[in-house]
Amino acid sequence: MSKWTQQWTMDAIGPQNLKVTERAVPEFGERDVLVRTTAVSLNYRDKLVLETGMGLDLAFPFVPLSDMSGVVEAVGEGVARFRPGDRVIAAFAPDWRDGPRPGNGRTPSYATLGGVHPGVMSEYVAFPEDWFVAAPESLDAAEASTLPCAGLTAWFALIEKGRLRPGDRVVVQGTGGVALFGLQIAKAAGAEVIVTSGSPDKLERALALGAHHGIDRLREDWVERVLALTGDHGADHILEIAGGAGLGQSLNAVAPDGRISVIGVLEGFEVSGPVGPLLLKSPVLQGISVGHRRALEDFVGAIDRLGLKPVIDKRYKFGEFREALAHLDRGPFGKIVIEF
Repeated sequence: MSKWTQQWTMDAIGPQNLKVTERAVPEFGERDVLVRTTAVSLNYRDKLVLETGMGLDLAFPFVPLSDMSGVVEAVGEGVARFRPGDRVIAAFAPDWRDGPRPGNGRTPSYATLGGVHPGVMSEYVAFPEDWFVAAPESLDAAEASTLPCAGLTAWFALIEKGRLRPGDRVVVQGTGGVALFGLQIAKAAGAEVIVTSGSPDKLERALALGAHHGIDRLREDWVERVLALTGDHGADHILEIAGGAGLGQSLNAVAPDGRISVIGVLEGFEVSGPVGPLLLKSPVLQGISVGHRRALEDFVGAIDRLGLKPVIDKRYKFGEFREALAHLDRGPFGKIVIEF
């Protein structure tokens, strides 16, 4: 094993400040695990952190990104969950093991990797053993790296919180990482899946992936189309990715006693919508900020059991981080991965 590790860092907010640096392989304590990174995946949230800091107390030099897969190289004397050679993925919010999210009404917790905690865009990382989960046996390193944020977000919304049932009508907005995980999870649960997109090509690919219906939101009123497709029943569950004024459209499309999972902010952090449907339909409106470690372990088990395969738009190399970020700006079909 090398005594040195390369990593991408920045000394100030802004992707223009990214550079490759070298440091000693991190030391690890009694309950820590040293992991050799094999792949990382990009999320829209990583772009926000790089460009704005998201108001987080970042420690500089800052190592970005939250989602990784790797192989355990060494363990501390007190480690019981892993041993050298094990394949692992990192938990997005490592302090959230199960149950209610940490924090309180005044200060909700957002202690994540690649934010308050160090990021994973490094050849080696050393974290407490509780920050890792065993990787799925059925996925390669690149595929496994896509699970901690995008995959778990869809799982947490639809299964952990949503209790999705066979026959439910699910609307998935877009064809990015979370959306395509949502499509596959909902289809596997026996739901009827409706995908919206502004790209006819991506809609065709979503239909090939298993969606039952595709709606071109630039050519037709997606709310009216959802109501027509469901015989005016409406959507039992909507993965709301747009945010902003898009929430109002979701309120109009949701079924009585349905559920809207707000998981994205593509149209802004300020959401708005009509109060009438909210009062008359009594939907559950839930914010989803990924999920806890126990749910990630459940999701990993489902991946192996159901044979789900993450959709990767493109795989880049370690030195192509800037190119991968540019691809993220263009809007991928599924996930973008960097292999080490």
